[in-house]
Amino acid sequence: MTLPMPSAERQRALRRMKRNATGLLLAAAVVFVVCVTVGDGHGVWGYVQAAAEASMVGGLADWFAVTALFRHPLGIPIPHTAIIQRKKDQLGTALGEFVQEHFLTASIVGEHVAQAQVPRRTGEWLATPENAARVADEFATALSGMATFVRDDEVRAAVASYAEKRLRAADVAPLLSRVLIAVCESGQHQVALTAGLRGLMRFLDDNRSIFRRRLADESPEWVPEWVDERVFNRLFTGLESFLADVIADESHDLRQQFDRRLRDYAAALRTDPAKAASIDAAKLQLLDHPEVRDWLSTLWTHVKGAVLAGAAEPGSELRRTVQSLTVQVGTALRDDPSLQAKIETFLQRMVGHVSARYGADIASLISTTVARWDAEETGRRLELQVGRDLQFIRINGTVVGALVGILIYTVSQLL
Repeated sequence: MTLPMPSAERQRALRRMKRNATGLLLAAAVVFVVCVTVGDGHGVWGYVQAAAEASMVGGLADWFAVTALFRHPLGIPIPHTAIIQRKKDQLGTALGEFVQEHFLTASIVGEHVAQAQVPRRTGEWLATPENAARVADEFATALSGMATFVRDDEVRAAVASYAEKRLRAADVAPLLSRVLIAVCESGQHQVALTAGLRGLMRFLDDNRSIFRRRLADESPEWVPEWVDERVFNRLFTGLESFLADVIADESHDLRQQFDRRLRDYAAALRTDPAKAASIDAAKLQLLDHPEVRDWLSTLWTHVKGAVLAGAAEPGSELRRTVQSLTVQVGTALRDDPSLQAKIETFLQRMVGHVSARYGADIASLISTTVARWDAEETGRRLELQVGRDLQFIRINGTVVGALVGILIYTVSQLL
């Protein structure tokens, strides 16, 4: 398995630290050579030579130790070297177990989740209008993206089938009864009656000549025309006057009778099986009508078109609705402690469930992923990750070796 390349900066930093550590070791070696060739081993030369010797020993030992972690020193397969290459799989297993035991426990993860205050902070973010607008934009983009993956023919048939099935199974009579009662309580039935009566008056007035000819056709031939005209005018005027009275009088008997009949019919829809059955039969007959079935088959097309149009328009009602709902949800999350507590409890339960159920799977994912890595490549990559810091061990070994060498040489001189 190929691992991602580390940054060039990390590689340069590792090479720089290697040069520094190696340069310090070479400096100690140069000092030692000078002491051996020029000095006499006494006095100051003795101290300097002892420091150089111990510095070289410490630097070489730490170079060997650091190098042995990642590869064989000088390419020689010395036992117990190239530790990471040889122990890669065991390290992966140990890493997975360590993560599972010390990170993926319900108490640890739950504690961090509680400290994060996810509900409140999420609410603060969502309640900000700018963020809510971003949510609406992302939601619209997601809708548009989803539409490209949906097969319209399949969805259209499924939506039509589902809508028809739900409509056929729906009990319309109680619903119609509630609607009629709501209409009566709001007085809209009287508004509708007034509009109907006004329309009837206009219809009569527009067709006055037609009604007059019909009366003339139905009247006996021996009746004079002026009698027909007088009778018609009297009847027509009386009808229009009656309709005008009903329109003008909100407490007219006809209105009260209309209210009672409508309320009685609404009550009968709940109590009379025969009336409920007639409504259901009318509903089924309507659903069997070809035009209704055609409309149901295009329901998905209309819904999809409306949604996509709203998603594409920046200031559409759809986006404004999503933004408004997002702000409302965010405000509730931000300001309602009881809601925060409920969501926090849910999160804690979810974290506990995931940790208990999937902790071993996550640990296995870590170990199997590490096992798939190439051994030599893994050693090189890990060295690039931590090798720069490990070079300080070499530097410290060289410096500390020199100090220890001076200390040992001083003690030997004193003894």
